[in-house]
Amino acid sequence: MNLLRFAARRVAEMAATLLIASFVVFGAMYLAPGSPASFLLSGRSASPEAVAAINAQYHLDAPFAVRYLRWLGDMVQGDFGRSFTYRTDVSGLLADRLPTTLLLIAMALTVVVAAGLFLGRIAAVRGGATDAAVLISTTIAVGTPSFVAAVLLQGLFAVKLGWFPSSGSGDGLLDTLWHLTLPAVALALYLIGMLARVTRSAMLEALGSEHVTVARSRGVPERDVIRRHVLRNALGTVLTTGGLIVSTLLVCTILVETAFSVGGIGQLLELATSTKDFPTVQAISLIIVALFMAVNLLVDLLLPVVDPQITLGTRGAAA
Repeated sequence: MNLLRFAARRVAEMAATLLIASFVVFGAMYLAPGSPASFLLSGRSASPEAVAAINAQYHLDAPFAVRYLRWLGDMVQGDFGRSFTYRTDVSGLLADRLPTTLLLIAMALTVVVAAGLFLGRIAAVRGGATDAAVLISTTIAVGTPSFVAAVLLQGLFAVKLGWFPSSGSGDGLLDTLWHLTLPAVALALYLIGMLARVTRSAMLEALGSEHVTVARSRGVPERDVIRRHVLRNALGTVLTTGGLIVSTLLVCTILVETAFSVGGIGQLLELATSTKDFPTVQAISLIIVALFMAVNLLVDLLLPVVDPQITLGTRGAAA
């Protein structure tokens, strides 16, 4: 399949999915008990005139379809509405907090890929006691939820040892990286275990394949066999987990950011949900859906590059 045609088709599918998601996200506001006006009033009594003014300001007196289309049109233009809680534009809140979350996810993803591939590789290649140690450690990692890891890391390295700050996102690049180190490790721990296990299984399967046996019989050095034939063949399987890894990071960042008071969109989403700040919840929800679909598109485009035996648009490693 032509790469441009495939990409165009996937972008069209993403647009359709986002449209459906936008309708669900917008409509969910009206499934919550009470009216949006009651949340804006925060339980205070108000005159009919005041309620009418709020309905007019937020277009709550218009038919549902009109409200949705107006909201969708504003979203397409980058206008996410005004926050019920902060009484300011949601786009401004996102602009302040989104870079912190993206940096945190990038740091966690770097840790996941580096540690997960390394542990999976040495477990498959060395076997024996090394393999057993990796399996035990990854089992513990997979069984440790992100919020538990956050509390443990915070208590040990921030409170007891004082090596890292216990909260905040820092000022300036280096200070921000320092503040986000513990949250990134807490966010990555579970996924390191998962990726290490996937890498190990894929490499063990590749080690038993015929072309590896042939390469060894021809006298190809073991290091080259592992790098050119085993690891590269296993990367297709590893890459297919990319969408799951990123989606897990996007979800778990809410818990980790809250635990460390990072101040990203994860913590903002938690606060907005607890205060019924619908415009903020809607905007962040759509951003998360868009990021997830973009990562899946990138994975589909990279798979044939990593393993030419994989057909464009399929998810699976070559036999």
